[in-house]
Amino acid sequence: MNKQAKAIKNKRKVTLAVREDSYCISFNAMASPCEVLVETDSSILANKLGKAVADEVWRIEDKYSRYSSSSACGNINNSQGKPIAIDQETFLLLNFAEQCYQVSNGLFDITSGVLRKVWRFDGSDSLPTKKQVNTCLAYIGWQKVFYDQHHITLDKGMELDFGGIGKEYAVDKAIIIAKKITKLPVLVNLGGDLAATSPRNNNQAWQVGIEHPDFFNKSTGKHEIKTVIVSLLKGALATSGDANRFLLKEGKRYSHILNAQTGWPIENAPHSITVVAPQCIQAGILATLALMQGSKAEKFLTEQEIKHWAIR
Repeated sequence: MNKQAKAIKNKRKVTLAVREDSYCISFNAMASPCEVLVETDSSILANKLGKAVADEVWRIEDKYSRYSSSSACGNINNSQGKPIAIDQETFLLLNFAEQCYQVSNGLFDITSGVLRKVWRFDGSDSLPTKKQVNTCLAYIGWQKVFYDQHHITLDKGMELDFGGIGKEYAVDKAIIIAKKITKLPVLVNLGGDLAATSPRNNNQAWQVGIEHPDFFNKSTGKHEIKTVIVSLLKGALATSGDANRFLLKEGKRYSHILNAQTGWPIENAPHSITVVAPQCIQAGILATLALMQGSKAEKFLTEQEIKHWAIR
């Protein structure tokens, strides 16, 4: 484990807060503020639930972090062309990545993480050169990855990045754990990607606020925080967008949603799309795939009769 991974692990803690009719358990993971809401008056149950969920989310973070050389992801990325053993969980995640690649016609590709070496979405006007992007493209291509239930082989210089599906996957795993611990209503929120086990008491919906920090108000000419309140009885909700990660050069905004085939940002896409689906990993990938349609993002979701909200 490298120094950065150790520092993150050492700072981990779970805090408990009482609300009117529930407990809120908070922790940080995957570079996001996280919380678990449970409608109970038992601090013992809340503590047990919160610790179990946080431990599972941290387990997934440690296993699939690209920042740790000792993680499963790190071992694969440092394989230098040699076959690396994988377990069943990793095999299933790779199968999902394969499905996403096929459905998106190659636009979504978990080997495209190497583009982070030349793209820095920090709000500045610093763009990479075409040569720099093209150099990265030589190490991108899901079709170059060979795997089965027991092993995976990458070409030298290639990497996997589970960041596009990892947080949503963690939400779904956390919900499974929550259902095993209690039948009471539970909401798991990992940095805005969330799911609920059931409606709140008295069959009430969970009220969820989704913030879009870089919403441009045309009437005032200013960038503001726009919050959309959605009601969620059960199921999952995920948001994808460029509210916090973008570049701006000569009045043109460059989103952090990259086309794996060209290495350049998708153009004319909404700033943000929120999708509702039975599972969070489904909601997350649908939101991302929609953004990859650019100007046709909303049409893509509408044609599939998927409930969504978009901000341009």
